[in-house]
Amino acid sequence: MNKQFILIMADTVRTDMLGCYGNKAMKTPNIDKLCEEGIRYDTAYSCQPVCGPARSAIFTGVFPHSNGMVANSLPLGDNVKTIGQRLTDNGIHCGYVGKWHLDGGDYFGNGRCPEGFDEKYWYDMRCYLEELSEEDRLRSRQSKTAFDEDWTEDMTYAHRCSDRALQFLADNKDTDFFLTVSYDEPHGPCLCPAPFNTMYDGVTMPDSKNYADDLSQKPFMQTLWAGRDASADPDDLHIASTGLSLFLGCNSFMDYEMGRVMEVINRDFPDAIVVFTSDHGDMLGNHRVQMKNSSMYKEIANIPMIIRGGAKGKVVTAPASHIDLVPTIMDYMGLPIPRILEGKSMLRQIYDPEVRVNDYVHTEFTRYEVDHDGFGGLQMMRGVTDGRYKLVIHLCDTDEFYDLEKDPDEVENQIDSEAYAAERNRLHEALLDHMNATRDVYRGYQWACRPWRPDKKAMWENDAYTRQRENEEYEPRQLDYDTGLPMKEAVRSKKLYDAKK
Repeated sequence: MNKQFILIMADTVRTDMLGCYGNKAMKTPNIDKLCEEGIRYDTAYSCQPVCGPARSAIFTGVFPHSNGMVANSLPLGDNVKTIGQRLTDNGIHCGYVGKWHLDGGDYFGNGRCPEGFDEKYWYDMRCYLEELSEEDRLRSRQSKTAFDEDWTEDMTYAHRCSDRALQFLADNKDTDFFLTVSYDEPHGPCLCPAPFNTMYDGVTMPDSKNYADDLSQKPFMQTLWAGRDASADPDDLHIASTGLSLFLGCNSFMDYEMGRVMEVINRDFPDAIVVFTSDHGDMLGNHRVQMKNSSMYKEIANIPMIIRGGAKGKVVTAPASHIDLVPTIMDYMGLPIPRILEGKSMLRQIYDPEVRVNDYVHTEFTRYEVDHDGFGGLQMMRGVTDGRYKLVIHLCDTDEFYDLEKDPDEVENQIDSEAYAAERNRLHEALLDHMNATRDVYRGYQWACRPWRPDKKAMWENDAYTRQRENEEYEPRQLDYDTGLPMKEAVRSKKLYDAKK
């Protein structure tokens, strides 16, 4: 039997934008059907709630701070290998259709197929724009175009991505392959034809206490992010609008286009593993803010993840992460999992949802985009959750700690609460360990010495750990600085002083 793995992605989809996650007002029948036939992850997290950095982790298996893409419009490092190249080098055919956003160019990409993927099927957003006339390019970036009768289904990016994906499937029935179908929808400008462009008129998102979050216990950055809405009536933040209607309609249109692809997958590839996820969500007025930024709030960081190909109709509540997708794909294909990868294979969990893969998962933020400096600027954040509790450290601002069982809306910041000190500190240690283990280039004593951790002392050596790269499938083994010989341990102490003396 052939090994076939299909990853379907959307852009800017929250869990509560899908019917299978409990919001019955959402019309997403194809994703809901996939969920019925597979596993729904309730506590899955993006590695960074920004398009490019999130995707960098998904396709390299290492965090943005490791692969160099800590903001949109920055490229991956030359020595960073994607899952496409790793699989292609092992004889597995790889196709990529849709938004890429990892080449360091602008939003649309540079139109060039990256190493490891078949150029025949490559179709990033620049490819799409170059098919359009100059007039239609302008129309393709305006939300009002969704109401033009001549902007039909076949004019949309989602439709053309589906067509290209269907061609790949038709050509590769009897091969081992990895296929990505990456829709830009429902990301703005939210172009979708009738009936999708009006089907959510009058609809609001689910009610939440956090529309009334006064942000007084939160990082000051969030008040700046909220702008005028920091003092708005909460009811005015939670209203139906043309913009929300079009956004949700475009989400259902994405589901419809995905359904075209799933029809062929169900018919011709019933044994393939199929994953659906999104890079991140959108705040949509929750906590008085819009879009995404330096936050680990569930609305933008807790992403949908559905996997079909193992257990059926199950829900996993244990923490999960995008960082685990690359090792999972490698494992499924029967390949050794490279030591440089920073996640774990989920394969056993896909077949047995009782298996727990992670005790903790992590989310980070450095900046939003280099040419969007006004959107918060530099906001260094590292976050960790075990599913019940969530700790978020803002290096230059107030930190956050939430009990997600008692406060699912993440309103009550318990960072200074002695009642939660033990759990807070446990997550803090896990976060610091993660920063060392993944060689976080931004680590330092400032992450440890927080106002609520008086037991942590600032030291020049910090934690004294060093870690060398282990990308040994593509690089010679690195040499130890102290000996000039091949390193024996990638992670080791570089302590200079004996604290006992």
